[in-house]
Amino acid sequence: MERTIKHITRPEMKEILHVQSAVLKSLHDFMWNENLVQLMPVILAPFTDPLAHTVSESAIEYSGQKLQLTKSMILHKQLSMLRDDIHGIYVISPNVRLERGELSSSGRHLFEFSQVDIELKGASHTDFMRFMERLYLHMFSFVRSECRDSLKSLGREIELPSVPFPVYDSTELETEFGAEWEHLISMQETQPFWVTDHYREFYDKEDPITRKHINYDIIYPEGFGEGLSGAERETDYDVIIRKMKERKTDPTSYKSYLEIAKKGILRPTAGGGFGVERLVRYLTGKKQIQDVCMFPRVPGEDVVI
Repeated sequence: MERTIKHITRPEMKEILHVQSAVLKSLHDFMWNENLVQLMPVILAPFTDPLAHTVSESAIEYSGQKLQLTKSMILHKQLSMLRDDIHGIYVISPNVRLERGELSSSGRHLFEFSQVDIELKGASHTDFMRFMERLYLHMFSFVRSECRDSLKSLGREIELPSVPFPVYDSTELETEFGAEWEHLISMQETQPFWVTDHYREFYDKEDPITRKHINYDIIYPEGFGEGLSGAERETDYDVIIRKMKERKTDPTSYKSYLEIAKKGILRPTAGGGFGVERLVRYLTGKKQIQDVCMFPRVPGEDVVI
Protein backbone atom coordinates (compact mmCIF):
# COMPACT_ATOMS: atom_id res chain seq x y z
CA MET A 1 0.00 0.00 0.00
CA GLU A 2 2.88 2.39 0.75
CA ARG A 3 4.11 1.88 -2.79
CA THR A 4 0.66 2.82 -4.13
CA ILE A 5 0.49 5.97 -2.00
CA LYS A 6 3.98 6.96 -3.15
CA HIS A 7 2.95 6.45 -6.78
CA ILE A 8 -0.17 8.60 -6.45
CA THR A 9 1.54 11.43 -4.56
CA ARG A 10 4.83 11.69 -6.46
CA PRO A 11 5.50 15.28 -7.60
CA GLU A 12 5.81 14.57 -11.33
CA MET A 13 2.23 13.25 -11.56
CA LYS A 14 0.91 16.82 -11.57
CA GLU A 15 3.07 17.65 -14.60
CA ILE A 16 2.04 14.46 -16.41
CA LEU A 17 -1.65 15.16 -15.80
CA HIS A 18 -1.13 18.71 -17.06
CA VAL A 19 0.20 17.30 -20.35
CA GLN A 20 -2.67 14.81 -20.54
CA SER A 21 -5.22 17.56 -19.95
CA ALA A 22 -3.63 19.66 -22.70
CA VAL A 23 -3.77 16.70 -25.10
CA LEU A 24 -7.50 16.25 -24.46
CA LYS A 25 -8.33 19.97 -24.70
CA SER A 26 -6.50 20.29 -28.01
CA LEU A 27 -8.26 17.14 -29.25
CA HIS A 28 -11.72 18.51 -28.45
CA ASP A 29 -10.91 21.90 -30.01
CA PHE A 30 -9.65 20.27 -33.20
CA MET A 31 -12.68 18.01 -33.54
CA TRP A 32 -15.06 20.93 -32.97
CA ASN A 33 -13.36 22.93 -35.71
CA GLU A 34 -13.51 19.90 -38.04
CA ASN A 35 -17.25 19.50 -37.37
CA LEU A 36 -16.90 16.01 -35.90
CA VAL A 37 -19.42 15.07 -33.22
CA GLN A 38 -18.52 13.27 -30.02
CA LEU A 39 -20.19 9.99 -29.10
CA MET A 40 -20.39 8.67 -25.57
CA PRO A 41 -18.63 5.33 -25.09
CA VAL A 42 -20.31 1.94 -25.25
CA ILE A 43 -19.16 -0.16 -22.30
CA LEU A 44 -21.23 -3.34 -22.76
CA ALA A 45 -22.56 -4.88 -25.97
CA PRO A 46 -23.28 -8.31 -27.49
CA PHE A 47 -20.15 -7.87 -29.63
CA THR A 48 -16.88 -6.00 -29.54
CA ASP A 49 -13.58 -5.91 -31.39
CA PRO A 50 -12.28 -9.51 -31.75
CA LEU A 51 -8.69 -8.16 -31.92
CA ALA A 52 -5.87 -9.69 -33.92
CA HIS A 53 -4.25 -11.26 -30.86
CA THR A 54 -5.47 -13.40 -27.99
CA VAL A 55 -6.73 -11.83 -24.76
CA SER A 56 -8.67 -13.39 -21.88
CA GLU A 57 -12.44 -13.37 -21.96
CA SER A 58 -14.04 -10.21 -20.53
CA ALA A 59 -17.81 -10.57 -20.43
CA ILE A 60 -20.66 -10.50 -17.97
CA GLU A 61 -24.10 -12.12 -17.78
CA TYR A 62 -26.94 -9.66 -17.43
CA SER A 63 -30.65 -10.42 -17.60
CA GLY A 64 -29.99 -13.67 -19.40
CA GLN A 65 -27.71 -12.11 -22.01
CA LYS A 66 -23.95 -12.37 -22.40
CA LEU A 67 -22.44 -8.90 -22.86
CA GLN A 68 -18.84 -8.11 -23.80
CA LEU A 69 -16.77 -5.39 -22.16
CA THR A 70 -15.55 -3.05 -24.88
CA LYS A 71 -12.13 -3.88 -26.36
CA SER A 72 -12.61 -1.05 -28.86
CA MET A 73 -15.62 0.71 -30.38
CA ILE A 74 -14.66 -0.06 -33.97
CA LEU A 75 -17.93 -1.72 -35.00
CA HIS A 76 -20.11 0.83 -33.20
CA LYS A 77 -18.16 3.61 -34.89
CA GLN A 78 -18.90 2.04 -38.26
CA LEU A 79 -22.59 1.64 -37.44
CA SER A 80 -22.88 5.27 -36.31
CA MET A 81 -22.05 6.25 -39.88
CA LEU A 82 -25.45 4.94 -41.04
CA ARG A 83 -26.74 8.45 -40.33
CA ASP A 84 -26.84 10.75 -43.36
CA ASP A 85 -26.31 13.91 -41.29
CA ILE A 86 -23.00 12.94 -39.65
CA HIS A 87 -19.76 12.98 -41.64
CA GLY A 88 -17.43 12.08 -38.79
CA ILE A 89 -17.39 11.05 -35.14
CA TYR A 90 -14.96 10.63 -32.28
CA VAL A 91 -15.23 9.03 -28.87
CA ILE A 92 -12.93 8.69 -25.86
CA SER A 93 -13.68 5.14 -24.86
CA PRO A 94 -12.55 3.00 -21.91
CA ASN A 95 -11.16 -0.24 -23.34
CA VAL A 96 -10.66 -3.49 -21.44
CA ARG A 97 -8.20 -5.95 -22.95
CA LEU A 98 -7.12 -8.65 -20.52
CA GLU A 99 -3.62 -9.09 -21.95
CA ARG A 100 -1.16 -11.85 -21.09
CA GLY A 101 0.84 -11.30 -17.92
CA GLU A 102 4.17 -11.53 -19.74
CA LEU A 103 3.40 -8.17 -21.37
CA SER A 104 3.89 -6.45 -18.01
CA SER A 105 7.51 -5.71 -18.92
CA SER A 106 6.73 -4.17 -22.32
CA GLY A 107 6.42 -0.68 -20.89
CA ARG A 108 3.39 0.11 -23.08
CA HIS A 109 0.60 -2.35 -22.23
CA LEU A 110 -2.35 -1.83 -19.91
CA PHE A 111 -5.36 -4.10 -19.59
CA GLU A 112 -7.62 -1.07 -19.04
CA PHE A 113 -6.96 2.16 -20.92
CA SER A 114 -8.64 5.02 -22.78
CA GLN A 115 -8.71 5.15 -26.56
CA VAL A 116 -9.63 8.02 -28.85
CA ASP A 117 -11.60 6.43 -31.68
CA ILE A 118 -12.31 8.38 -34.87
CA GLU A 119 -14.31 7.52 -38.00
CA LEU A 120 -14.76 9.56 -41.19
CA LYS A 121 -17.49 8.85 -43.72
CA GLY A 122 -16.51 8.52 -47.38
CA ALA A 123 -12.83 8.86 -46.52
CA SER A 124 -9.99 6.92 -48.10
CA HIS A 125 -7.01 5.70 -46.13
CA THR A 126 -5.04 8.67 -47.48
CA ASP A 127 -7.74 11.10 -46.34
CA PHE A 128 -7.65 9.67 -42.84
CA MET A 129 -3.86 9.67 -42.67
CA ARG A 130 -3.73 13.36 -43.62
CA PHE A 131 -6.46 14.10 -41.05
CA MET A 132 -4.50 12.39 -38.28
CA GLU A 133 -1.27 14.14 -39.22
CA ARG A 134 -3.02 17.49 -38.83
CA LEU A 135 -4.47 16.37 -35.49
CA TYR A 136 -1.11 15.19 -34.17
CA LEU A 137 0.57 18.40 -35.25
CA HIS A 138 -2.17 20.40 -33.52
CA MET A 139 -1.89 18.38 -30.29
CA PHE A 140 1.90 18.51 -30.24
CA SER A 141 1.92 22.27 -30.89
CA PHE A 142 -0.60 22.95 -28.14
CA VAL A 143 1.19 20.79 -25.57
CA ARG A 144 4.56 22.33 -26.43
CA SER A 145 3.11 25.84 -26.08
CA GLU A 146 0.92 25.38 -23.01
CA CYS A 147 3.01 22.89 -21.02
CA ARG A 148 6.47 24.44 -21.24
CA ASP A 149 7.10 24.36 -17.49
CA SER A 150 5.72 20.84 -17.10
CA LEU A 151 7.82 19.51 -19.96
CA LYS A 152 10.91 21.25 -18.58
CA SER A 153 10.28 19.69 -15.16
CA LEU A 154 9.96 16.28 -16.83
CA GLY A 155 13.15 16.83 -18.83
CA ARG A 156 11.30 16.46 -22.13
CA GLU A 157 11.40 18.48 -25.34
CA ILE A 158 8.76 18.03 -28.03
CA GLU A 159 9.81 18.39 -31.64
CA LEU A 160 7.01 19.10 -34.11
CA PRO A 161 6.87 16.34 -36.74
CA SER A 162 7.10 17.15 -40.42
CA VAL A 163 4.14 16.21 -42.59
CA PRO A 164 3.34 14.03 -44.34
CA PHE A 165 4.73 11.39 -41.98
CA PRO A 166 7.09 8.80 -43.51
CA VAL A 167 5.32 5.65 -44.74
CA TYR A 168 6.64 2.08 -44.63
CA ASP A 169 5.19 -1.26 -45.75
CA SER A 170 5.04 -3.92 -43.00
CA THR A 171 6.08 -6.75 -45.34
CA GLU A 172 9.15 -4.85 -46.49
CA LEU A 173 10.07 -3.99 -42.89
CA GLU A 174 9.77 -7.61 -41.79
CA THR A 175 11.95 -8.69 -44.70
CA GLU A 176 14.61 -6.13 -43.74
CA PHE A 177 14.48 -6.30 -39.94
CA GLY A 178 12.85 -9.64 -39.10
CA ALA A 179 10.12 -10.35 -36.56
CA GLU A 180 11.20 -7.49 -34.26
CA TRP A 181 10.85 -4.90 -37.01
CA GLU A 182 8.50 -2.60 -35.08
CA HIS A 183 10.89 -2.05 -32.19
CA LEU A 184 13.93 -1.73 -34.44
CA ILE A 185 12.40 0.80 -36.84
CA SER A 186 10.90 2.70 -33.89
CA MET A 187 14.37 3.03 -32.37
CA GLN A 188 15.73 4.21 -35.71
CA GLU A 189 13.16 6.92 -36.49
CA THR A 190 13.04 10.41 -34.98
CA GLN A 191 9.38 11.30 -35.55
CA PRO A 192 6.05 9.46 -35.79
CA PHE A 193 5.62 7.42 -38.98
CA TRP A 194 3.09 5.18 -40.73
CA VAL A 195 3.32 1.44 -41.36
CA THR A 196 0.75 -0.05 -43.75
CA ASP A 197 -0.60 -3.47 -44.82
CA HIS A 198 -1.17 -5.55 -41.66
CA TYR A 199 -3.05 -8.87 -41.56
CA ARG A 200 -5.79 -8.08 -39.07
CA GLU A 201 -9.50 -8.36 -38.29
CA PHE A 202 -12.38 -8.97 -40.71
CA TYR A 203 -13.44 -5.31 -40.71
CA ASP A 204 -10.20 -3.94 -42.19
CA LYS A 205 -10.72 -3.47 -45.93
CA GLU A 206 -8.85 -5.67 -48.37
CA ASP A 207 -7.89 -4.65 -51.90
CA PRO A 208 -9.97 -7.02 -54.09
CA ILE A 209 -7.18 -7.32 -56.68
CA THR A 210 -3.90 -7.30 -54.76
CA ARG A 211 -5.38 -8.65 -51.49
CA LYS A 212 -3.23 -6.11 -49.65
CA HIS A 213 -4.79 -4.80 -46.44
CA ILE A 214 -5.83 -1.15 -46.63
CA ASN A 215 -4.86 -0.35 -43.07
CA TYR A 216 -2.19 1.54 -41.19
CA ASP A 217 -0.50 2.13 -37.84
CA ILE A 218 1.25 5.17 -36.43
CA ILE A 219 4.48 4.16 -34.71
CA TYR A 220 6.14 6.54 -32.26
CA PRO A 221 9.93 6.96 -32.50
CA GLU A 222 12.59 6.43 -29.81
CA GLY A 223 11.35 2.90 -29.15
CA PHE A 224 7.91 3.98 -27.92
CA GLY A 225 6.24 1.75 -30.51
CA GLU A 226 2.72 1.53 -31.92
CA GLY A 227 0.34 4.32 -30.96
CA LEU A 228 -2.55 4.20 -33.46
CA SER A 229 -4.22 1.52 -35.57
CA GLY A 230 -6.81 2.07 -38.29
CA ALA A 231 -8.11 1.15 -41.72
CA GLU A 232 -10.66 1.62 -44.39
CA ARG A 233 -13.65 -0.59 -43.49
CA GLU A 234 -15.17 -3.59 -45.19
CA THR A 235 -18.82 -3.04 -46.18
CA ASP A 236 -19.55 -6.08 -48.36
CA TYR A 237 -21.40 -8.81 -46.42
CA ASP A 238 -19.95 -11.72 -48.41
CA VAL A 239 -16.40 -10.44 -47.95
CA ILE A 240 -16.95 -9.95 -44.21
CA ILE A 241 -18.25 -13.53 -43.86
CA ARG A 242 -15.36 -14.92 -45.90
CA LYS A 243 -12.82 -13.06 -43.77
CA MET A 244 -14.49 -14.18 -40.56
CA LYS A 245 -14.09 -17.78 -41.70
CA GLU A 246 -10.44 -17.21 -42.65
CA ARG A 247 -9.74 -15.73 -39.22
CA LYS A 248 -11.80 -18.35 -37.39
CA THR A 249 -14.03 -15.63 -35.91
CA ASP A 250 -17.29 -17.06 -34.55
CA PRO A 251 -20.08 -15.01 -36.20
CA THR A 252 -22.67 -15.89 -33.54
CA SER A 253 -22.19 -12.85 -31.29
CA TYR A 254 -22.03 -10.55 -34.35
CA LYS A 255 -25.53 -11.50 -35.49
CA SER A 256 -27.04 -8.00 -35.30
CA TYR A 257 -24.01 -6.41 -36.97
CA LEU A 258 -24.10 -8.99 -39.77
CA GLU A 259 -27.84 -8.47 -40.31
CA ILE A 260 -27.13 -4.78 -40.97
CA ALA A 261 -24.20 -5.64 -43.25
CA LYS A 262 -26.42 -8.06 -45.19
CA LYS A 263 -28.84 -5.22 -45.96
CA GLY A 264 -26.01 -3.53 -47.89
CA ILE A 265 -26.31 -0.24 -46.01
CA LEU A 266 -22.87 -0.02 -44.37
CA ARG A 267 -21.18 3.17 -45.55
CA PRO A 268 -17.61 3.43 -46.84
CA THR A 269 -15.56 4.87 -43.98
CA ALA A 270 -12.02 5.05 -42.70
CA GLY A 271 -10.92 5.47 -39.13
CA GLY A 272 -8.56 4.60 -36.36
CA GLY A 273 -7.90 4.78 -32.66
CA PHE A 274 -4.99 5.84 -30.47
CA GLY A 275 -4.37 5.18 -26.80
CA VAL A 276 -4.36 8.29 -24.63
CA GLU A 277 -1.88 6.81 -22.17
CA ARG A 278 0.54 5.75 -24.92
CA LEU A 279 0.50 9.24 -26.41
CA VAL A 280 1.06 10.86 -23.01
CA ARG A 281 3.87 8.39 -22.32
CA TYR A 282 5.56 9.42 -25.56
CA LEU A 283 5.07 13.15 -25.01
CA THR A 284 6.40 12.99 -21.46
CA GLY A 285 9.20 10.56 -22.32
CA LYS A 286 8.35 8.10 -19.55
CA LYS A 287 9.88 4.62 -19.74
CA GLN A 288 6.88 2.75 -18.31
CA ILE A 289 3.25 3.43 -19.22
CA GLN A 290 2.20 2.99 -15.59
CA ASP A 291 4.21 6.12 -14.83
CA VAL A 292 1.60 8.26 -16.63
CA CYS A 293 -1.44 6.65 -14.93
CA MET A 294 -2.79 7.56 -11.52
CA PHE A 295 -4.31 4.07 -11.19
CA PRO A 296 -2.45 1.83 -13.67
CA ARG A 297 -3.82 -1.55 -14.73
CA VAL A 298 -0.75 -3.49 -15.82
CA PRO A 299 -1.06 -7.04 -17.21
CA GLY A 300 -0.12 -9.64 -14.63
CA GLU A 301 0.01 -7.23 -11.70
CA ASP A 302 -2.43 -7.21 -8.80
CA VAL A 303 -5.02 -4.44 -8.77
CA VAL A 304 -4.57 -2.78 -5.35
CA ILE A 305 -6.98 0.16 -5.69
